Amino acid sequence: MISGRDKREFEAFVAASSDRLVRTAYLLTGDAGHAEDVVQTALLRTARRWRTARSAPEAYARTVVANLAKDRWRLLGRRPAEAPLTLDVPLPDAEPLLDRDLLVRAARGLPEGQRAVLVLRFFDDLSVEETARTLGVSTGTVKSQTSRALAALRVALTTPKENADAHR
Repeated sequence: MISGRDKREFEAFVAASSDRLVRTAYLLTGDAGHAEDVVQTALLRTARRWRTARSAPEAYARTVVANLAKDRWRLLGRRPAEAPLTLDVPLPDAEPLLDRDLLVRAARGLPEGQRAVLVLRFFDDLSVEETARTLGVSTGTVKSQTSRALAALRVALTTPKENADAHR
């Protein structure tokens, strides 16, 4: 598939970028196993199109990851809902982990488009324009999805008492 100098460039790209791509895929899919599968497929597709992708390989691969995540959401949308496994066992001195878990749960409750925008904008630190290009949407869509997602997270992450105090 790839040989010589191209192979060395691609291998260097994979070594430098795969952790970030897996993190992005995990945040988009919500599952470590699916994230690894998505990145593996994205890297394979990037390798197949290396001559095109080599000018901006991480952007190319990130777009493939986002598209594969969208495909997965569509597939899951056609299947019956699965019952989540709840493990509400607090760990001693686990407050930072519980905060992270609360944030991840709240993000999973967002619609897929809003979650994708948040992941790309705030975890991958892409600009509005880069996020729009990656997702194949307009910059206005990125801005409105970001606003709606942040508002939903604020509501999900505040306690009922804080919500009641805010309405007084």
